[in-house]
Amino acid sequence: MIRFFEDFSLKNYNTFGVDARARFFFEFTELDDLTEFLQQNTSWKEERLLLLGGGSNLLLVNDFDGLVIHPNVPGVQVVRENRNQVWVEVGAGEDWDRFVDYCVKAEFYGLENLSLIPGNVGAAPVQNIGAYGVEVKDYVDTVNGFDLDTMTNYSIPAEQCQFAYRDSIFKNELKNRFIVTSVIFRLEKFPEFKLDYGSLKAEVEKRGELHPQHVRDAVVAIRQSKLPDPSELGNAGSFFKNPVVAAELAEKLKAAYPEMPAYPADAGRIKLAAGWLIEQCGWKGFRDGDAGVHQHQALVLVNYGSATGQELFQLSEKVKASVAEKFGVELEAEANIL
Repeated sequence: MIRFFEDFSLKNYNTFGVDARARFFFEFTELDDLTEFLQQNTSWKEERLLLLGGGSNLLLVNDFDGLVIHPNVPGVQVVRENRNQVWVEVGAGEDWDRFVDYCVKAEFYGLENLSLIPGNVGAAPVQNIGAYGVEVKDYVDTVNGFDLDTMTNYSIPAEQCQFAYRDSIFKNELKNRFIVTSVIFRLEKFPEFKLDYGSLKAEVEKRGELHPQHVRDAVVAIRQSKLPDPSELGNAGSFFKNPVVAAELAEKLKAAYPEMPAYPADAGRIKLAAGWLIEQCGWKGFRDGDAGVHQHQALVLVNYGSATGQELFQLSEKVKASVAEKFGVELEAEANIL
């Protein structure tokens, strides 16, 4: 199925609920639809491009003067399995949390810690989504898609995706070039629990026996207690990445703020909690018009109704500046600011 519009509102295609407009909007559900559209409308090469999934990690600061391509490919199917593992191919347009729920019920394990993350499956490897000690890269087998430069479809194995913290080849070398159409996940038939992050273990233990469904239920409960539902209050989840800093700076800050959360990272560096840093600067619960910082989680910027992308962006810049001034730490947006 093909849908094509001009001067199209993106309000329902970004979880901030910002009413920005796209000059052109194209949605497809099958790969053949995409190739046919591109071949028949060669002027697309002259347009700015935005590859848009569920819009759950996006801040539209202005209208988009270009072509939005929205892959809405459906489908979930088992493509291979052995005694210990199962490979499941999922269309890019499938809702991420519905897929996680399907996996737990089907007894395909590994993704339960990533429950309730908003967005579509196609965006999961792009962002290398992660939560509660798990990153999706650990379960991605292959990313399938279409290359706008070569006009061919091909598959990229996980080891070539250049996965890093909230990063991948799709945000860099292949940005606005490779359209993800489906993802193949390699999941476990026997659960391997990862409960060391935060209060997750205690929340799971409240539910009795150790079971993946209880892990999912615990993650959902924790997220619902801390994070606003995008369908009720516009937001893009965690707006900033947790900063990774030199050990020397972390030690200096830890001496001044003994209660500051800090975790070992790569190359001897230390990961800090962005939400804690922002909260110490007094932003938690802040509101200016309809742009604000969530009252329960300082890492989340929110749209209380009619905030513009520009107002939300200006608020994010003020938050960054105050953290840099107080702690000497530069925050980096996790959300894609357009």
